[in-house]
Amino acid sequence: MPELLTVQNLVKHFPVRRGFLGRRTAVVHAVDDVSFSLGENETLGLVGESGCGKTTTGFSILRLIEPTSGEVCFRGENILSLPPERLRHLRRHMQIVFQDPFGSLNPRLTVERVIEEPLLNHEDLSGAERRIRVQEALVMVGLLPEHMTRFPHEFSGGQRQRICVARALVLRPRLVIGDEPVSALDVSVRAQVLNLMIRLQRQLNLSYLFISHDLAVIRYVSHRVGVMYLGQIVELAATKALYARPLHPYTWALLSAVPVPDPRRARQRIILEGDVPSPMNPPAGCRFHPRCTEVKSICREQAPIMRVVEDNHAVRCHLYEDGEPWNPAPPLHRKPEAGDKQPKGGNA
Repeated sequence: MPELLTVQNLVKHFPVRRGFLGRRTAVVHAVDDVSFSLGENETLGLVGESGCGKTTTGFSILRLIEPTSGEVCFRGENILSLPPERLRHLRRHMQIVFQDPFGSLNPRLTVERVIEEPLLNHEDLSGAERRIRVQEALVMVGLLPEHMTRFPHEFSGGQRQRICVARALVLRPRLVIGDEPVSALDVSVRAQVLNLMIRLQRQLNLSYLFISHDLAVIRYVSHRVGVMYLGQIVELAATKALYARPLHPYTWALLSAVPVPDPRRARQRIILEGDVPSPMNPPAGCRFHPRCTEVKSICREQAPIMRVVEDNHAVRCHLYEDGEPWNPAPPLHRKPEAGDKQPKGGNA
């Protein structure tokens, strides 16, 4: 699969300044050494706890915030070193759908003005041509042309997010970053928007970087999944491989928290002890070792590197350093025991 986006050793640190003179007293390690690639017509899901650096990674890729270091190559061009005019030219091919459909739309503008704004900035079209493009974008996301004259407050949350998707796609981009685009929606509406984005990906040959904390959503939309913890990707694999055979202890804990739809099956929860360390003072060695159930002495002293363990299945963990396949097989599922309460109401 041809690569559309390549991220190498991406770093973003935020200085903490205090005092009258604003002296830097600490650094927030929001993103540290993140690397991955995204192919044409592919969806890569980024999943992890709140504050792990998912959104900062997405914003840094688009240079909505300036990265501290690293490389972000879009079609072979490192966009972090491009001059403003060239970067502006590439922005039409890279768009974003924000998390909050209420806050990302200007309440003073009509839907037509909202969607045509990217056209005004990036294309030289007449008013009639822009109007046609706006109508096409609205129909593409399941809305009607007569919605153009309405304001954002006249729509439901799901309709607002459809408007945000139309605004992102009106320039016909190749890369769309979704920053938790369905987390603010009801479950039924969430499914509609996800199916819409999947359908548009096939129609328009889009590539998605899909950011979410919802493991079920990531599994539904993604071809590959990257698991982030405290500013680093700790596991990266094809979706089926990661959900069927997770390798990192943090991924075990995340998947053990996913509800099982069959009430006759019980899942053993892996409870992580302690809190997530502060990104201003990340622990030495492996960043997950204070909460890891498989911690070893080397984990406290030496940071693991990302290594491919199985078929394109990469993990950042000392458990796999010897090169031999290690069978984690955490007991995520178990058969009900005699003392367990059985569900009532017959077969489910």
